[in-house]
Amino acid sequence: MSIEDFYYLSKTSGAMKNPRTRFSDEQFVRNGEDYLFRYLDSNVGRVDAGRRKFIKGMVFGIGAAAVASALGAIRGLEVPIVGAKSYTKMLLVDSTGSPVKASTFTVNDPVIALYEYPLQNEINFILNLGDTNNNPVAVPPSDVTVPADGTKYKFPGGVGPHKSIVSYSAICQHLGCSPPEIHLYPPDEMKPGMPPPALLPPNAITAANSAGIPAVIHCDCHGSTYDPYHGASVLTGPTERPLPAVVLEWDSSTDSLYAVGDVGVPVYGHTNTLVGGTPVSGTSTGVTAKINPFQ
Repeated sequence: MSIEDFYYLSKTSGAMKNPRTRFSDEQFVRNGEDYLFRYLDSNVGRVDAGRRKFIKGMVFGIGAAAVASALGAIRGLEVPIVGAKSYTKMLLVDSTGSPVKASTFTVNDPVIALYEYPLQNEINFILNLGDTNNNPVAVPPSDVTVPADGTKYKFPGGVGPHKSIVSYSAICQHLGCSPPEIHLYPPDEMKPGMPPPALLPPNAITAANSAGIPAVIHCDCHGSTYDPYHGASVLTGPTERPLPAVVLEWDSSTDSLYAVGDVGVPVYGHTNTLVGGTPVSGTSTGVTAKINPFQ
């Protein structure tokens, strides 16, 4: 079982035990995998073909007599209470181990670039934000409010030659959906007069216009929208928590980027961003390019 599969099962366990999203054994017995996959889609995260195969093999490939035992094991699953003692400064590197240069990140690029930090099951976006003409935009420090409890914290702003590079958790704070479901909708997809993207609801566009921003981070699973220009603060629910931000440092002499810490609310599924998984080892963490969600 991969770390990603284990983390998904951990999120499933939490949803099954949550009174608001409790799993119905009765409906499962009546409808089988149809109910299970609808439940996972609605309460944990979209089930792609690979994950569907993994779940079917785990639950339905073991015989009817063992299904109840398997579901009970999932319910009792917990994220291991392990982690890191503190944040470590880590160089962002590419697949060859070479330092990633800030100047190589395309402004408003919809291709999803991810890296793990500070734990292996905590994936993060890295974005180079721009305006409607794809010119880099300096992202200022800002106070971010947590709607769930009204508390505030300081987001330090962007880094890089134009102060336009930011990094946020790529795990939606609502129910833990991950890329490609949660991704940047760049200005090219949100220009006035254009037909809106199929999965971006009108209230998200209205919220972006009210905030005066040309792009948003949106989760296509359940509709949560975040403001990447102001600390990934909440624009539309159902999330009640901003995306946690990773603090970056830029070395102007080498154009290198470092992850050095975290601010704000904990990553989804963790009571503390430093607890609940295996720390990334070494002094660097690899940046990988995922799919373009618009292709």
